[in-house]
Amino acid sequence: MKMDLTAERGWRDGIRRVGRWVLACSILLLMVSQAASAQKSVTAQSMERQGMVDVTTLDSTIHVSLMYARPDNFTGKVLYADLREALLHPRAARALCEAQRLLKKRRPDLSLKIYDAARPMSVQAQMWQVVVGTPQQNYVSNPRNGGGLHNYGMAVDVTLCDAQSGDTLDMGTKVDHLGVESHIDRETELVSRHVISREALDHRLLLRSVMKEAGFMPLRTEWWHFNLITRAQARAQYKPVR
Repeated sequence: MKMDLTAERGWRDGIRRVGRWVLACSILLLMVSQAASAQKSVTAQSMERQGMVDVTTLDSTIHVSLMYARPDNFTGKVLYADLREALLHPRAARALCEAQRLLKKRRPDLSLKIYDAARPMSVQAQMWQVVVGTPQQNYVSNPRNGGGLHNYGMAVDVTLCDAQSGDTLDMGTKVDHLGVESHIDRETELVSRHVISREALDHRLLLRSVMKEAGFMPLRTEWWHFNLITRAQARAQYKPVR
């Protein structure tokens, strides 16, 4: 009987130790999760509550350098006061990760670099005010008409970069250059006129190839812009990010 009682006590002590270990692990995981959430910008946290996901949580090898978090964009202004994360609708985020996988399969030395992803409608309104009444107006979606696919997390502005250094490859123009030099239906002419190099065109073609294979559709006037679905589909099925 003594041996049975001793064995039972040992079994109970073991259960208690396991329970304490599980509780400690749960608390640690909760603390890590809370710390990670606290490090995210207020805008990113708001966008996550609206259903967007941080792309780098799905694939940390994708580089991020949001152009509207800096003044060196076509508006000349900082439009993202605190946003540094690239968020997308889960469908678009998964498709972009697939594009990264396809790129790595062909060129392990390269990576995608995100310059813009999901864009709050409030930022779209600021952007519209900069271009309304100018020749650049045609490049920006009017928020009063429902905005564009960035506002639904279904579009991404992306380029190619060195996987290690993050240095952007020559694409012929800077991202956000609003002019014919960025049009993908003028590229043969642009190369023949030496406006962009053959190497730059090859880089654009590689980018388009992996993005299209992953399910994205290119935009005629911007080599860096890709849509996952149509604007009509987005407006019918989803809500814009606020």
